[in-house]
Amino acid sequence: MHRSTDGRRFPVIAAAFVLLVAHTSATAKDDAQKPNVVIIFLDDSGWGDFQPFGKPTYPTPYVEKLAKDGCRYDNFYVPQAICSASRAALMTGCYPGRTRVFGAHPPKARGLDPKFKTMAEVLKAAGYKTGFGGKWHLGDQPDTRPHVRGFDEAIGLMYSNDMWEFHPENPKFWGKFPLQFWRNGKVTIERVRHEEQKMLTTWFTEFAVDFIKRHREDPFFLYVPHPMPHVPLYVSKKFEGKSGAGLYGDVMMEIDWSVGQITKALADNGVEDRTLVVFTSDNGPWAVYGDHAGVTPFRESKATSFDGGVRSACVMKLPGKIPAGTRSTRAFSTIDLLPTIANLTGAKLPDYAIDGKDVWPLIRGDKDAKNPHRYYPFTIGGRLESILSGDGRWKLHLPHGYGSVAKLGKGGLPGKRRRGKIELSLFDLENDPYEKTDVRAANPEIAEKLEAFAEEHRNSFFSKPRKKK
Repeated sequence: MHRSTDGRRFPVIAAAFVLLVAHTSATAKDDAQKPNVVIIFLDDSGWGDFQPFGKPTYPTPYVEKLAKDGCRYDNFYVPQAICSASRAALMTGCYPGRTRVFGAHPPKARGLDPKFKTMAEVLKAAGYKTGFGGKWHLGDQPDTRPHVRGFDEAIGLMYSNDMWEFHPENPKFWGKFPLQFWRNGKVTIERVRHEEQKMLTTWFTEFAVDFIKRHREDPFFLYVPHPMPHVPLYVSKKFEGKSGAGLYGDVMMEIDWSVGQITKALADNGVEDRTLVVFTSDNGPWAVYGDHAGVTPFRESKATSFDGGVRSACVMKLPGKIPAGTRSTRAFSTIDLLPTIANLTGAKLPDYAIDGKDVWPLIRGDKDAKNPHRYYPFTIGGRLESILSGDGRWKLHLPHGYGSVAKLGKGGLPGKRRRGKIELSLFDLENDPYEKTDVRAANPEIAEKLEAFAEEHRNSFFSKPRKKK
């Protein structure tokens, strides 16, 4: 007689079902424990533009609160103080010499080679939802725009907001390239003009808030590289004249509002306690624009390798992990964010060399933590100009020229520039953060050590292959 096997099979099926449910629950729990990541990356903001770093005459309560809830980092650096190079370093964890992304790319430029994975691609492979709203400036070709570089959702500009027909110095050249607004790989505004510029900060903020709401159940990475306060400056009607400090102050208040809206969205959607928030700038202020530029206490400004160019104010918050209300003077760089975030999220780094290192113990404020880097190099274009010791104390400038401000601009027009030159010089940033006094003669061994690091970096990234005889 035929005997049914259903009785024997049921326990097996039931056990398999239980295991499946358990695995699904464990996976969901693991995803829930992964920290979200939000990076707010400003364009040309000065180190002293916000409380608590500087003392602006306009209020910036939301950045100040972010610092009270997290940590302010006084010695945070970018490897090159120019748009595209700085953004590529943040996204890839690699020096400009490795990616060959130098300076600021024009419209239609190739940009970052797809062989270098972006932070979005790394986190997406680890199960993250990824969103971008802002200024990309890492490529303006079909395979280098953000929607194909790891971002599930992407809106914004492909290059700087001054690369348009109303450029103050070269409108004829830049007018050849209409400033376009993109959404998920398609142009939605063919020609961004004055009215659209006024809405950029608002649009990117609204996108960020909506993205957080829709993905509160998922681990997510949100990158908000605001086009402001890079010139030309524009502000929405709700902030026009609000600062009492001119248009630049109005723009800063709107950016501060944006920070407040994003952090409020994290709290409202129940993900604040498991979200790492990073707030910083791609480089120092474009000081030649005078009243349309930010401020820094450090020497020189954007597009130089002095600290006025390469040192950016930075705030980070991750409740329960980064002690609230703290201040750090330890040095680290944007190149370190990718490997650090990969470690926090369990994401796998690419299998090629990454120049950044995991500096989570430094960010967290561990008492005995030391920077794993021996040095940080600073370049302008394809030229190595200065070297910072890994502990952030000593900085050696190689002989190089640099641009300096001769006369401040006004009302959106640039002032006058002049060329300066510095010889081989060593600065003790602990006692001379403004790079005023050369102490090389009193510290020859330190200078020689940093010179050796400079030669090592130059040979690794900039030496040309010798021609065969």
